[in-house]
Amino acid sequence: MNAEVLAIGDEITSGQLLDTNSQWLSQRLGELGFRTLFHSTVGDELQPCIDTFRRAIDRADLIVSTGGLGPTADDLTREALAAAVGRPLVTMPEALEHIRQLFARRKREMPQRNELQALFPQGSRMVPNANGTAPGIDLNCPRADGGNCRFIALPGVPAEMRDMWQGYVLEALQGMGAGGRFIRRRNIKCFGAGESQIESLMPELIRRDRIPRVGINASRATIILRIVAEGSSEAECREQIDATVAEIHRRLGNLAFGEGDEELPDVVLRLLRRLDQTLSSAEIATGGMAAQWLAKGHDSHYLGGLVAVDDACMARLLDGVSTTDLSSPENHVRALAVACRVHFQTDYGLAIGSLPFRSESELSEAAHVHFAFASADEVRTLQVSSGIHPDILMDYCAKHAINLARLALMEKLHASA
Repeated sequence: MNAEVLAIGDEITSGQLLDTNSQWLSQRLGELGFRTLFHSTVGDELQPCIDTFRRAIDRADLIVSTGGLGPTADDLTREALAAAVGRPLVTMPEALEHIRQLFARRKREMPQRNELQALFPQGSRMVPNANGTAPGIDLNCPRADGGNCRFIALPGVPAEMRDMWQGYVLEALQGMGAGGRFIRRRNIKCFGAGESQIESLMPELIRRDRIPRVGINASRATIILRIVAEGSSEAECREQIDATVAEIHRRLGNLAFGEGDEELPDVVLRLLRRLDQTLSSAEIATGGMAAQWLAKGHDSHYLGGLVAVDDACMARLLDGVSTTDLSSPENHVRALAVACRVHFQTDYGLAIGSLPFRSESELSEAAHVHFAFASADEVRTLQVSSGIHPDILMDYCAKHAINLARLALMEKLHASA
């Protein structure tokens, strides 16, 4: 069954408010087996709302909307829905009583304007709202082609909307037969190559007609592979996804580092725990981004980091610790990783060298950032081009540093097995 999610309100169309309701609803609908094919957003104007509702009714089996159910003049969902389906608005006594009781419990006088929230298109069912004055609307909308669309309108307040989903909508949609089809998703996170390179390693997995589908997108230098399986059971979906995940790992090897919400620092900390070893870091001009990520979980295997705004600020750390020639950027970052390890008395030291901050027009493939990972017996180095958009340069460099640590720690773990 195909679904459409509607978001209503000038605050969304103007960009003043981020529409997280539609994201949440699409995830919940997918869990029930609905394919959300459309997201629509419309402002607080009557005719555009009517047109949007009619278009959605013509193309979807289920519509879930949020917003426009308040008592003010710009709350137009009930009026627009009634006009879209050609039915009058009628007062629902149980809805009016709910609103009155809510004001009474709060020891407040109910404004007459709130009576509007008890108006429903004729034939509607009320979606109870235990925590607010805006009941939801549940309406079957026959189409001219003989089909039928179910329209469920919920308030835009996220907490109220989610409670109403759990208290009414979930069971209502399960009873509708949505549970006969399952849609399940899994995300694989990758780092160390761009989207086009990742795709070139597994072109047939990205085909749009493949089952399960695999999509690819980038998020601040991390590549995310989105696997979507459809089937008649959880087991069928899981079997599709597991086989695809195994193939992705076979093709990508160490480029794939995690799943779901897992990020590179989570992997590094997990490896340190398995090895029962410790890490410290030093960063120049990244604002301590790698340290912030690694310290977020308060894990005892990351002992701390040093953050400097330029090479001169970090020079004191190298005094008396290293006799290495510091004339090259690579030697400088090697010495920094070693000095960091000594300073914090950790098993490993991770270092990020200076970032060549420039304007976008000055980005050059010739400029590089240097990284180093020091252990008791060796220092590994890496250099990467800084020819990337300045907006994600810090993320890009912090992730390269942490990924260098990940790859080294994986080798250590395998060697000790």
